[in-house]
Amino acid sequence: MLRPRLDRRRFLQRTTALAAGSLAAPCFVPSTALAAPGQPGANDRIGVGYIGAGRRANQLMGLPAEGRIVAAADLDRNRAEAVAKKRNCRAYQDYREMLECGDIDAVFVATPDHWHVLPSIHACQAGKDVYLEKPLSLTIREGRVLVDTVRKHGRVLQTGSQRRSMAGHRLGCELVRNGVAGKIHTVCILNYPSPWECGLPGEPVPQGLDWDRWCGMTEPVPFHPDIFVQRSNPGWISFRPWSGGEMTGTGAHGFDQIQWALEMDHTGPVEIWSEGGKLEPLVYDKPESRSRGDRAMSQGRHVSMRYANGVTIELTDNGPAAGGEFIGEHGKIRIGNNTVDSNPEDLAKVSADSLKIRLPVIDNHIQNWFDAIKSREKPIADVEIGHRSAIVCHLGNIARWVGRKLIWDPEKEIFPGDDEANRYLDRPRRAGYELG
Repeated sequence: MLRPRLDRRRFLQRTTALAAGSLAAPCFVPSTALAAPGQPGANDRIGVGYIGAGRRANQLMGLPAEGRIVAAADLDRNRAEAVAKKRNCRAYQDYREMLECGDIDAVFVATPDHWHVLPSIHACQAGKDVYLEKPLSLTIREGRVLVDTVRKHGRVLQTGSQRRSMAGHRLGCELVRNGVAGKIHTVCILNYPSPWECGLPGEPVPQGLDWDRWCGMTEPVPFHPDIFVQRSNPGWISFRPWSGGEMTGTGAHGFDQIQWALEMDHTGPVEIWSEGGKLEPLVYDKPESRSRGDRAMSQGRHVSMRYANGVTIELTDNGPAAGGEFIGEHGKIRIGNNTVDSNPEDLAKVSADSLKIRLPVIDNHIQNWFDAIKSREKPIADVEIGHRSAIVCHLGNIARWVGRKLIWDPEKEIFPGDDEANRYLDRPRRAGYELG
C-alpha cells in the first residue's frame, strides 16, 4: 500500500525562504471575521483557503454566508497575489505553508489534474476538509490512496461533480432509477478523446511562476503557454503527463451521471474494449487546432464497457457530453447539460409525485460541502464516489492504450493477471513528490 508522505524538511526549508520575502504573510484572524451585527463570528464561520488560484478557483469563490476566504496559494505568485488583493486575504506560493494556518478549516483544490491528489492528502493530514475538482485523480492507484487518507483522518471531501447538485441531472437520474424507460440495457455517451503527447519547444518562464514545481510528479519539460493554460491551444488538459484528456475532463461529469443513474456509485464496469487496436498518441509540437488533436484521439477509437449486470456503455460520436442517453425496453431517457428529454416524449413528463425513488434535493454543491463539514456526514459527491467515477474515465483511456478487451475487477481495482494493463494503474513519480 502506498503511504502519503509530507516531506517536512523540504517544507520547512521552502516556507522559511518564502517568509523572508513579501508574499507569505503570518497566519492571523482578520478583523472582518470578528462578530458583528448580522455577521457570524470567526468561530461560527468556515475559513477557506484555495490551492490553485486560476480560472476554476475564481469560479468557486462565491461562498455561502458561513464561509470566509482566508488565503489563496498558487505556484504562479501573480495569481495568488491577484486573488489576495481582490478578496482581502493572504497569498502564498507554497500551499504547504498555508496548511499550517489555524484559521483555515477547509480548502478548495482547483489545480491541474496531476496536482489533485497530493495537496488533498496534505490537507487531510493537516486536519482540513477538502473540495476537490474533478477528476478526482490522475491515476487509479493514487485515487485509492486518497480515499484511504480521507477515511483515516476523518475528513470530509466533496468531489467537484457539481451536476449531482443540478435539478435537471437529478430528475434524469430519478427517471432512470424509477424505470420509466423500462430495464436499461445500453447507455450512450460522447466518445471523449484521450490525451496527446507534448513536444512543444521551450519559452522563457514568466516571472513569478515556479515552473519546476508546477510539473510536480512528472519529469519537468520546458515551459510553454500552450501547456500552462487549461484549454488554450490546447492546454494541459489535452496532454498525457498532466491529464487524461477530455476522457477525464468533461468525461468525469458524464460517467459520474451514468454511475449515479445506474446505482453503481461503489462499483464499476467489469469489461472494457476499444476499436482499432493500440492508440498511437498524437505528438503536439507546434501550435495548431485543438479540435484536430481531439479528433485524432477519438475518431475510429470507440470504447465500450459492460457492467456485471449486463448494462453496456457505448462511447459514440453523437452521445451527450455531460450526461448520457439511457436506452431501455420502453424508450430512451437523455440527460444533457442540466436538461432531460425522452423518446417517446411523454416518458420525461411523468409526474414527480409518481416517482417512488427520489434523490436528495441539493441545489448548491458548495453549500452541501459546508453542511457536511458541520455535520461530519458524507457529502453528495463523497471521495469514494469521485474515485469510482474517475476510474471509469481511466478505464476508457487504458483500453485505447492497450488496444484489446480488458477484464476489470472493481473490488480489487486491478486487471486480473494482466501485467500490461496493470502498468497503467499508476505512473512514476520523481523524487520529492511520492505518495509514499
